[in-house]
Amino acid sequence: MSTRLLIVDDDPEITSALARGLALHDYEAQTENRADRALTRLTQTEFDGAIIDVMLGADSGIDLVRQVRAAGVTLPILMLSALSDVEDRAAGLEAGADDYVVKPFSFDELVARLRVQEHRASTQRAVRPRLSPTDRTLSFDAVQVIFTEREYELLTLLIRSAESPLPRNTIFETLWASDGSSNENVVDVYIGYLRKKLAGHDFGFEIKTVRNKGFCFSGAPPVMVDD
Repeated sequence: MSTRLLIVDDDPEITSALARGLALHDYEAQTENRADRALTRLTQTEFDGAIIDVMLGADSGIDLVRQVRAAGVTLPILMLSALSDVEDRAAGLEAGADDYVVKPFSFDELVARLRVQEHRASTQRAVRPRLSPTDRTLSFDAVQVIFTEREYELLTLLIRSAESPLPRNTIFETLWASDGSSNENVVDVYIGYLRKKLAGHDFGFEIKTVRNKGFCFSGAPPVMVDD
């Protein structure tokens, strides 16, 4: 089965050339030239990896990577750039990219770097829990936890916060305010429900209370799967 990649670059000649070349190495490459649409596709469609240019017209590829990671997406990301300074490479990696390839580059090198990241990602997926939006289950080895719809919404909201504390009122406004029948205490109740279901199992993450700041997801996010 082909590996699905999203190539994000504002130059259609580059994306077209990369897609054609990668097809020869059994990659199914799709392309996007706008950061906002790329963010939507990377967070709503299952890809095996992404190649993102640092400069996307008026937008920043580094900002895009940061937003993708903040949304809880863990797929391998390679950044492309003509900027070769150590500071530029560091900025891309700190934003969440897995590798940084400087233009001009050898196509064979690009493919080799993709293979390395694919292998690393498959190894990580093999030992991480899997979260399914279809039936709202978290699975790891022989353990399976089933969440209610609201518990699942709360868990994924915390995952998207990328370890940044979410205030109680923010969570309430996002998930409950439209109901008109609850108060902010319902957030603490559902945090308790989540912790109870996760207790006794080592899923590699936890829900933390940060004093005077709210709640946050801490640890490696589960792999999102669509069964």
